[in-house]
Amino acid sequence: MPAKSKAQQQAAGAALSAKRGDTKVGDLQGASKEMYDSMTEDELEEYASTDRKDLPDKVDDD
Repeated sequence: MPAKSKAQQQAAGAALSAKRGDTKVGDLQGASKEMYDSMTEDELEEYASTDRKDLPDKVDDD
């Protein structure tokens, strides 16, 4: 499932970086922290690799 917004794609990239040990888990906040805790590395990679070109900046959670 691809990311639905630029913010979601960016948060997935940060969480993926922490999963891989490139950044500290303690540096994560908000959505990226939740994604780190609840998603696998493969799921995060799929979200993070989404092309940002046509994505909205944010999507409301309805």
